[in-house]
Amino acid sequence: MTKPQIWITAFLLLFIVLLLLGRVTSKEESHPDFSSMNNQNLSEQNTGELTGEKLFQSFGCVTCHGNDLTGSKSGPSLKGIKQYWSSRDNLINYLRNPNSYMDSDRFKDYKEKYPGTIMPPYNNKDVKDLGKIADFLLTQ
Repeated sequence: MTKPQIWITAFLLLFIVLLLLGRVTSKEESHPDFSSMNNQNLSEQNTGELTGEKLFQSFGCVTCHGNDLTGSKSGPSLKGIKQYWSSRDNLINYLRNPNSYMDSDRFKDYKEKYPGTIMPPYNNKDVKDLGKIADFLLTQ
């Protein structure tokens, strides 16, 4: 090996060692796992019997918004959200496609306050179930 090849090999090995060391010693930020939230094993028959509060829990909303709706490090409080929604239908539409609402100032503030957290869409859920959740949230 020539001297330039030795230097290149040494720098490459040093780079790999530092990269691996950085991966091993870095703190991982904890973010909620949304992968299973939209794929709960709830049949249509079962969800028809559940209340809005139970659906809120079974869809995994409590992971970010808390059992008592006061929020967490991952999501905002949902207490008193009636002041932000002009109608039940608007809230249902938001639950089905939250990304379409992300341009408003309130949601821009949420992006800053809860970085790396994404409100998952529930467009694969029955609209009747989302209506029950909306009714539940609008009475809190």
